[in-house]
Amino acid sequence: MTTTGRTFSHIVGFDDCPFPRGHRGDVAIVGTVFSGLRLEGVLSGRVRRDGVNSTRELIRLVGHSRFAAHLQLIMLQGVALAGFNVIDVPHLHAELGLPVLVVARRAPRQGAMRRALLERIPGGARKWALVERLGEMEPLAGVYVQRVGLSAEEAVAAIRATTPHGSVPEPLRVAHLIAGGVTTGESRGRT
Repeated sequence: MTTTGRTFSHIVGFDDCPFPRGHRGDVAIVGTVFSGLRLEGVLSGRVRRDGVNSTRELIRLVGHSRFAAHLQLIMLQGVALAGFNVIDVPHLHAELGLPVLVVARRAPRQGAMRRALLERIPGGARKWALVERLGEMEPLAGVYVQRVGLSAEEAVAAIRATTPHGSVPEPLRVAHLIAGGVTTGESRGRT
């Protein structure tokens, strides 16, 4: 089955809020809903620091939002929220029926991530298996991505259509700014 030719005009992008290094417990997350380059809404929830509930929370937030019927793509700022609360991206795709695009500005240090998960994080072997299942990040359109449910060509088109400035797509850039602003009192531009 080919996926060439689709465009994605209704996108939700998620990022987590900043938290102190020693923080334990829940961390807020922010989703921004875009129609083209226009911000249409904001979603918010909470996930456990280094926990296992990120996939379930994203399914809840997207699936029960008033935007659900119109969404065409989910963008994630990395494969984990709140430290190492790793998202099961294929499960997220299957449950919501939406393509998922994981975006990072730089290539992740896979070795360091593997060591941290296996040596320091409870349930790290299962979390590392989720990361491995997605495969290596691939460079596309000036960022690194992992994708489920869309082709490389569609991913490039979605990134280019939602990135008027810099290299980070607007749904992720704005989610990052909102997350920082509501947590620390002001936003910071780097994602």
